[in-house]
Amino acid sequence: YVHDETGFNYRMPNLNAALGCAQLERIDDLLASKRRLAERYAQSLSHIDGVSLFPEPANCRSNHWLNAVMLDPALSDRRDTLLDALNDAGLQSRPIWQPMHQLDIYAGCPCGSTTTTEALAHRAINVPSSAGLVTLRQA
Repeated sequence: YVHDETGFNYRMPNLNAALGCAQLERIDDLLASKRRLAERYAQSLSHIDGVSLFPEPANCRSNHWLNAVMLDPALSDRRDTLLDALNDAGLQSRPIWQPMHQLDIYAGCPCGSTTTTEALAHRAINVPSSAGLVTLRQA
């Protein structure tokens, strides 16, 4: 998840366009499935102190493209241990993206304060988010 080169890809192959059209035909079902998955994550995590999902902003309706688990700051040193446990349990999880200002290709670029970005990067975990996931294992 480290990008070492800036690039642009403005093309869309026919296969990707066909897949997109097919998904648009069932978008309501896909979004409902992703919402159910997010609700299941929220239920499963609700009893664990210091662990939560990114909340859906007020007056918004998330598409739940990606479900991210957030650890309280006091637990940030346990992120990698939790990642190992999730992956060992068959839940392919990974750290949230590396902050852009830390990528070599942007090392010489100016940026403002990155304190919040870095704090979040050490506490956030991306968990499986496919619309095809119907149930989660019980913890």
